[in-house]
Amino acid sequence: MTDSWVNSAEILGSDLPLELSGTGNRRALLMAALREAVRSGRLAPGARLPPYRSLAADLGLARNTVADAYAELVAEGWLAARQGSGTRVAERAVPVTPVHRPRTPERAARPVHDLVQGQPDPSVFPRTAWLASVRRALAAAPDDAFGPGDPHGRPELRRALAGYLARVRGVRAAPERIVLCSGAAHGLRLLAEVVGGPWAAEEYGLPFHRALLASHGVGTRPLGVDADGARVDGLTRHDRAVLLTPAHQFPTGGPLHPARRAAVVDWARATGGLVVEDDYDGEFRYDRQPVGAVQGLDPEHVVLVGSVSKSLSPTLRIGWLVLPQRLVGPVVAAKGEREQFSSATEQLTLADFVESGAYDRQVRRMRQRHRRRRDQLVAALERRAPHIRVTGIAAGLHALLELPPGTERSAVRAAAWQGLAVEGLGDYLHPGAGQAERAEGPRDGLVVGYATPAESAYPEALEALCRALPPG
Repeated sequence: MTDSWVNSAEILGSDLPLELSGTGNRRALLMAALREAVRSGRLAPGARLPPYRSLAADLGLARNTVADAYAELVAEGWLAARQGSGTRVAERAVPVTPVHRPRTPERAARPVHDLVQGQPDPSVFPRTAWLASVRRALAAAPDDAFGPGDPHGRPELRRALAGYLARVRGVRAAPERIVLCSGAAHGLRLLAEVVGGPWAAEEYGLPFHRALLASHGVGTRPLGVDADGARVDGLTRHDRAVLLTPAHQFPTGGPLHPARRAAVVDWARATGGLVVEDDYDGEFRYDRQPVGAVQGLDPEHVVLVGSVSKSLSPTLRIGWLVLPQRLVGPVVAAKGEREQFSSATEQLTLADFVESGAYDRQVRRMRQRHRRRRDQLVAALERRAPHIRVTGIAAGLHALLELPPGTERSAVRAAAWQGLAVEGLGDYLHPGAGQAERAEGPRDGLVVGYATPAESAYPEALEALCRALPPG
């Protein structure tokens, strides 16, 4: 591979002229000129392009224009970008057709740094403590643990969770009210089948959850979100259920205001509706007192959905539904006659892990680690991008970086060019959230997860993030 620079003089000179004159879109003109230079062989495979700042200055273009052009050509396969070695012409004879990902089409196929939300660092899984629990659980397991599984889930884990959730999240439930499932998504599938639709949902939330409900015939309509959480005053008698993230609104951050907690319970009582409480990261708080689960206000009208995907690992397919009494039977029936989704031995291991105190120790360890990561993120932004406001950082595994209007897409593309996987706030907006329903008007931002990168890679990931942000 050649390591020579294709500098601005070469690009603008007679050896490699780029025709950017005209009144068309400057980014499109630059992309077309670079494609033609590659096609004609004037830019050979492996040739290194100048930094986008340098090329922007030489061509009289905005830096974001050149950065966006580079990022799109990387996605199309014309160029290749790697942290530390710049942008080069891709080493291939025929450009690769880009793979379109509905949520983040700009994300590089193999990013150098991963700041996508919701993914804990797999290297911090507590292997030694988990192995000790495996041994104790298997040694003490009754014979029926190795027979056909009960769709309720193992009673050992349901008892352990009842005690833990009461102590840590203020949940009121006997073990008989808990049904185990293979994760939060499985729990939502079961509720969609049993409860039916339509549902209301926060205007910002996981597209995956909305799609999952839709695949089971349950449509969702958006509720506005502001600094106090979901605008639950928008609920109606036609809504069968409402999906909320009260402990830490996902992804904008912040707990549901106490008045709105009371109001949503009043709505459920008055209409017979159901509050579905996604407790996705309720254990991770940093600068505030614990916020109890809404389920504690009315166990007969609220379902708590939880899992260990954030606290331990998403590969442990264990979640739970804390249900009103009237829904236990229908949900168990919807699961089937036998447990098909979650390993009995892993359930027994998790029960021991909770009962032995190892789970509490792991949560405390991860809380300290995530708080340190969050503080590093805030410090880097204060140093490198003080014009960017960061919110939603009192709890959880991610932060929201508020961007100037109209800059979100270009920031995501610039991040991809830096080899950084990160998502825009717009990726989480409900497609039905028109201007009339939205609480605060259009918002641009980046949803930055700080849990995934290894310790050694995190500072470099933050530097890449700061380079991708729009200038102040």
